[in-house]
Amino acid sequence: MAEQVHPQGAPEGEDAAGRRIFTQKVLTDLQTLERMLDSGAFETGVRRIGAEQEMFLVDRKGRPAPVADRVMAAIDDPHFTHELGLFNLECNLDPLTLETDCLSRFETQLVELLDRARKGAVACDAQILLSGVLPTAEASDLVLDNITPNPRYRTLNDAILRLRGGPFDIRVKGFDELIMRAESLMFEACNTSFQVHFQVAPSEFAHLYNVAQAVAAPVLSAATNSPFLFGKRLWRETRIALFQQSIDTRQPTTHVREQSARVTFGRGWIDRSVLEIFREDLARLRVLLAAEIEEDSAAELAAGRAPKLDALRLYNGTVYRWNRPCYGISGGKPHLRIENRVLPSGPTPVDEIANAAFWFGLLNGVAGQYGTISDVMSFEAAEENFLAAARLGLQAQFTWPDRPNVPAQELILTELLPLARSGLEELGIAPADVNRYLGVIETRVEGLQTGSQWMIDSVTGMGEEGTRAERMAALTLATIHRQADNRPVADWTIANLVESGGWRRHFSEVRQLMVTELFTVHEDELVDLVAALMDWEHIRHVPVEDDDHRLVGLVTHRTLLRLVAQGRLDPAKPIPVSDIMHRAVTTVTPDTPVLDAIERMKHERIGCLPVVDDDGGLVGIVTERDFMTMAAQLLEESLRGGA
Repeated sequence: MAEQVHPQGAPEGEDAAGRRIFTQKVLTDLQTLERMLDSGAFETGVRRIGAEQEMFLVDRKGRPAPVADRVMAAIDDPHFTHELGLFNLECNLDPLTLETDCLSRFETQLVELLDRARKGAVACDAQILLSGVLPTAEASDLVLDNITPNPRYRTLNDAILRLRGGPFDIRVKGFDELIMRAESLMFEACNTSFQVHFQVAPSEFAHLYNVAQAVAAPVLSAATNSPFLFGKRLWRETRIALFQQSIDTRQPTTHVREQSARVTFGRGWIDRSVLEIFREDLARLRVLLAAEIEEDSAAELAAGRAPKLDALRLYNGTVYRWNRPCYGISGGKPHLRIENRVLPSGPTPVDEIANAAFWFGLLNGVAGQYGTISDVMSFEAAEENFLAAARLGLQAQFTWPDRPNVPAQELILTELLPLARSGLEELGIAPADVNRYLGVIETRVEGLQTGSQWMIDSVTGMGEEGTRAERMAALTLATIHRQADNRPVADWTIANLVESGGWRRHFSEVRQLMVTELFTVHEDELVDLVAALMDWEHIRHVPVEDDDHRLVGLVTHRTLLRLVAQGRLDPAKPIPVSDIMHRAVTTVTPDTPVLDAIERMKHERIGCLPVVDDDGGLVGIVTERDFMTMAAQLLEESLRGGA
């Protein structure tokens, strides 16, 4: 059921002539597909389901572990494949006919595959994590050294940067706000999902695809599982915003013109067939990857064989609709599928299969209840619902036929769960499976405990204990521990800081200890402002940065005391910061070992170390107070051990 095509040989994405040849192949495939639809060449009368499980590889500290090559070798199973990052893996479940006990069999295989993955990871001193976003990821993990060494990924990265005009900003506003510079598409590697496939007949594709769009929001609201990124609390499903921006090829312009995103919910309902989607995408979005395609799809069809449509499938793999159309072949017979890319990875296999069951049931139940969904609901409402679900989860308010502004929890419990139940029963799903999986959704929604809510409650419960790195590590390691027994997230107890494994595991580098919420000044500003900052915020060091946020100096509490003693801090004679700041500042980088930083401070008799990146940009600060806190934790740990 996997959609992406990985052609042999080096991609020709940078070759304009190669892209033109490839584009011609895509057009030929579209013409062939149209003839296949007209001639009734597709399999009908059967419902099959499939899924792709993405996952993270982390080390014993819960940090990204770029060991995918070694883990793949240890697993040695064709169900598994690489993903973008070397700390990502993917496994593909075998397609099943949607009938009787298929859902419980789906779960059984998923559990078995994940157990295989865990054993392979353990052999490489790593662990498996199911989560929409990796809480412990740092910007330093998102370097091209950690990209899977497949020419396709490098070419895709180069193509996106070329179209964007170079590095670009990632901006997500939630409870906190994230603004970061992306140097590559590796931000995508922070996301993992549980992608579910649903086979449909060509004649019903448009109808069911529109239903899939309509139900995307309520299904997502009940399944959110990624509220934290880089320690910041953002959307309930931050993965939605992050994925869209990390693969975006649009550039800002001074003109009011429409530009299509590669990650998209779509532009409207479709009317007749899957061709509308493929044609719209090719009309609006450039070819990013090209490959030598040997197949002549028109000739294959004329010879009575089912064409692979490799060019179309490769192109389709670079357009990331949240509900994506897919073409495939089973037993020599072509078929169409709807791929749900909305669902995040985790929290557990039973939660994931429950999410899938809810979606399968709604596709059938809503289609039967409402008929043509576009007659009773606007596309704009469906898209607004989707964004609200990603931002707010079960706290969202939805527009639904005959129910404007209805709370997500109320809509799911009173209307959608009964529709999903009737939809699954009509499909012939065993009552035990219907009760088990929809019961998981019902309990989760009634208690308002999605994976994202569990994470938020856990971090809120930790308060100001420990550092940000410790809290994110505790969250990650607690998730791994609770996933092991496959109990639904609605039954989980909240995580606590102890589950991080102690401070020793998380203070090896300065990045894990530094403070990133900084109070800074410009060298042209008033010294009195620095004095006020130190008084208001109870700090002893204020970095000075230029307009590009590069460190140019440092003002210390001792310098200000000297000014006061000399009588120079006079409101009538304003002094600029540039007159008193220290220009020769000792700095460290985020990956400086903590012990080296301590030794440097001791040797130079200084009380703080600004933390800068390779370009001199100020990214944090570490002070003697931070090291004293660490020493206090060491003493407390030693006393507990002695007791």
